Amino acid sequence: MARRVADTMMRLWQNIMELRDVFASYVSPTDELRVMLDEKWPTGAYSDAHGCLMRMDDQKCFIGICRYQDQNVDLNPRQKVVVMNEMSIDVVEREKLIKPAPAVHVRGLVKRYVEVEAVRGLDLDIAPGETFGFLGPNGAGKSTTIKILCTLIKATSGRAQVAGFDVATERDAVRRRIGLVFQEPTLDAYLTGEQNLRFHGELYGMDRSGAAARREELLQMVGLWERRGDAVQTYSGGMRRRLEIARGLLHSPKVLFLDEPTIGLDPQTRTSIWTYIRELHRNEEITVFVTTHYMDEAEHCDRIAIMNEGRIVALDTPDQLKVAVGKDRVQITTEDNHGAITALRERFDLDAMVHDGVVSFAVIDGAAFVPRLCAGLGMSIRSVTVNRPSLEDVFLTHTGTTIRDAETSDTRMIPRAALARRGR
Repeated sequence: MARRVADTMMRLWQNIMELRDVFASYVSPTDELRVMLDEKWPTGAYSDAHGCLMRMDDQKCFIGICRYQDQNVDLNPRQKVVVMNEMSIDVVEREKLIKPAPAVHVRGLVKRYVEVEAVRGLDLDIAPGETFGFLGPNGAGKSTTIKILCTLIKATSGRAQVAGFDVATERDAVRRRIGLVFQEPTLDAYLTGEQNLRFHGELYGMDRSGAAARREELLQMVGLWERRGDAVQTYSGGMRRRLEIARGLLHSPKVLFLDEPTIGLDPQTRTSIWTYIRELHRNEEITVFVTTHYMDEAEHCDRIAIMNEGRIVALDTPDQLKVAVGKDRVQITTEDNHGAITALRERFDLDAMVHDGVVSFAVIDGAAFVPRLCAGLGMSIRSVTVNRPSLEDVFLTHTGTTIRDAETSDTRMIPRAALARRGR
């Protein structure tokens, strides 16, 4: 019995050594699977190997993830693990034992420049396969965060992992597993659409035999196959953005970062781009991390984080964030908007603000409140509108300002040189 167990353990050791890279890209170092071993089994043969993969603790527990394989068992290491106890070796579903590691894991992330602190103590976990939105005004720190996660700049302090790898110490491994669509265009306008993709594939060392099929697949998906031979300088803004998304997907990344993917595009093209983003998420089954300052675009995400002045001020699904606000948004116009704000405060104990010539305030059951408002405000009301909570209301609740006003204030307060270094 002991000899058979020892032989099995040696085979497991060999399999683990072969699969280190696979597991390192799929399991974070904090994931632990404990399997009790019989005290008769030697401990010296099971020393530490590549972090969490294999080690012994004080209680003689085997901690790690491995694959058992013999003539009767052939398992996918991403789906199965081996559970060993003193009497038997059992193969079980990995998902029943270990929660998948986050695709993005961030703790205490800080980025300081000389004149401004762009990111202030960010904590964040994004699940594999999630479409995650970063919502906030220009200057909130969204793009700075993406640059850190994509290894383009270094954080001042804190730590971050993408696809299981540290962005500071394992930069090459992170870069092989991410796709990035920059806020600013980065295509070569003199090359054709297909040539841009081919050049990108060469940089990533893609196998040429499979690269051509992959290019066709992606160009078909983004609707550019018929224009693949045309120079990019002849493409519209929306076509160029779609090509950049296809380029970011070419090497089959685990995480795709989209930094303001629709900025500067007309509403119709913006809608089209999001249609393609949803389609690629279904087809590719990857994690999508998108930044935006458009409220309507954030509605497409599974979860969103509202970022303001370098901090996350709210994080949840769009629906849950709106439910948490709990009040309707009432907007009125009067002959004296500032007088209306005073009357609302004195007669109804409501705080209001003026934006674009409209007095806006929040109240429970706005439709039922309107008759009381008209009777008790003490001045004529030209128009009244009642809306259910929106993400704009969520942003207003958590920041005290609208996203447009936040952008204006941020631009005025930060020196131009610092804003350029800070990254939008």
